[in-house]
Amino acid sequence: MEEISNFDEFDNLNIKNQRRKLLPIWIKVFIWIFFFFGVLGVILLLMTPFADNIDLSLYGLTTTNPKSLIGISVMLLFILKGSVSYGLWFEKNWGVNMAQIDAVLGIIICTISMFVLPLYNHSFSFRLELLFLIPYLMKMSKIKAQWEKI
Repeated sequence: MEEISNFDEFDNLNIKNQRRKLLPIWIKVFIWIFFFFGVLGVILLLMTPFADNIDLSLYGLTTTNPKSLIGISVMLLFILKGSVSYGLWFEKNWGVNMAQIDAVLGIIICTISMFVLPLYNHSFSFRLELLFLIPYLMKMSKIKAQWEKI
């Protein structure tokens, strides 16, 4: 059995929460918001067989039918966001990579809902989420190397 010296324990304490310190306050706030949405997404997905009318909306995807493709997609996006929040808050190795995937997916969906969906429903809306998704992607790209070194 390998013994851990007092110095090793001290080093482990110093390393803990180092990755979290790379995250700005505004991302930490959104982490907690999306923890909630992740749990809500799981609950809603479990309720889907028993519910016919749930208002769901994210990135311009809106529906009241939880059994529709859009409804299930929105719930899965909530779960993805909750998983990313978990990965960032608990400093998982995959946290920043998943955050980048989450941001790119969000940007793509927002862009589609801004420019493609209006062709079908004749109403344009600017997605304010982009004002957060683009800086989020930039920040995650900026801290990726440091995150992986720690």
